[in-house]
Amino acid sequence: MKTLRILLLSLSGLVFGQNIQSIQLFNPQTNDETPVINLNQTLVLSFDDLTNSSDIFRYTIKHYDRNWQDDNLFFTEFANGSLNGMIDKFQYSFNTLQAYTHYTLTFPNDKMQPKVSGNFELIVYKDSAEKPLFKRRFYVVEDNANLALNISRISDARNPNANQRVEVQAVSKGGDLSSNVNSMSLNVMQNNNPNVTVNNLKPSATLGNKLLFQQMNLVFPGNNEFYYFDNKNMNLPADMVQTTELKDGVNQTYLHPVWAFPLNYQYQPDVNGAWYYRRNDIGLERNAEREADYSWVYFSLESDPVDKEIYVLGGFNNFKPSKENQMQYDEAGKKYVAKIFLKQGFYNYILATKNPDGSLNFGEVNGNFWQTENLYQAFLYYAPFGRSYDGLMGYGEFRTPVRK
Repeated sequence: MKTLRILLLSLSGLVFGQNIQSIQLFNPQTNDETPVINLNQTLVLSFDDLTNSSDIFRYTIKHYDRNWQDDNLFFTEFANGSLNGMIDKFQYSFNTLQAYTHYTLTFPNDKMQPKVSGNFELIVYKDSAEKPLFKRRFYVVEDNANLALNISRISDARNPNANQRVEVQAVSKGGDLSSNVNSMSLNVMQNNNPNVTVNNLKPSATLGNKLLFQQMNLVFPGNNEFYYFDNKNMNLPADMVQTTELKDGVNQTYLHPVWAFPLNYQYQPDVNGAWYYRRNDIGLERNAEREADYSWVYFSLESDPVDKEIYVLGGFNNFKPSKENQMQYDEAGKKYVAKIFLKQGFYNYILATKNPDGSLNFGEVNGNFWQTENLYQAFLYYAPFGRSYDGLMGYGEFRTPVRK
């Protein structure tokens, strides 16, 4: 226990230097974590500043091609309004141990609006957009095609029970898709995770106003259902929380250990890597935006040491590995541990390993099973005639159980 305590103390200074926490960007019209909108909808951005000040933050947007490469468009080519906007809607935390200022932005708004479809990035900064505090991707879709997805089990000799195959059918809402088919391609993403995608697929068949994508390489590892915890009530350990305490004026949440390398799939409802901020004090639901508190959350994985870096990832940290979410091995406890400062609520997370080439493996610790329920998202891109950008013609998603 002493070794674990020393190890976690060594990690404790890693997060306080990052004052911007709890970033969310979502489409409230669909009650979804996915930041996909059409030109008539809006996104909501929210985040906390742990300095508890009343700073004015600024934002701008940038357009990218279908592979998230810079397409060198000028701002006036993809947006109307001001190049920069202000985020000046904020409220101070109330009844929390950790003081913070909660900021919100509704976008597009009367100050700035995208005027074309495609891949965008929302960039938040204080002094210069060249020195952003953070960036978040979002998508503007024209909704000119319906995309239907089908997910099925696919087996091969090496991994007979691990993979899922995706098939996509795109149907035009008006007009002949085949007239511009040479500029079209499909990207498919799993669980809002930009690390897990299959990109640049051309149609395998064209039938008038219908495109089929039935390639045999449109395959994803099934992964496993996400781990989860719920600390909406800091005083009553439940839902994978082993115990809680208040230490030196800061909440501490200790999770039950999870185990590595499961041999069999076990169904467990999850939200595909998403997370929700909540505070509930013995039946009294609080306003999580300004009343949800913060806690050090202690993750642990029962395992022998392995020659791999292991990270605690999920939508809450954009599936991005960093020192703050890397697990360290505790020899005394025979387990991996991590300590992350998080706003209270319900979280899905996964334990990912890093490969020698820097890519991430999301199934090595949790396991890969064809039965796993995942969210699949399909994006149909095209280059409109006479335009120098990649537009997003259609978007579709699939959340239901997999068939054999």
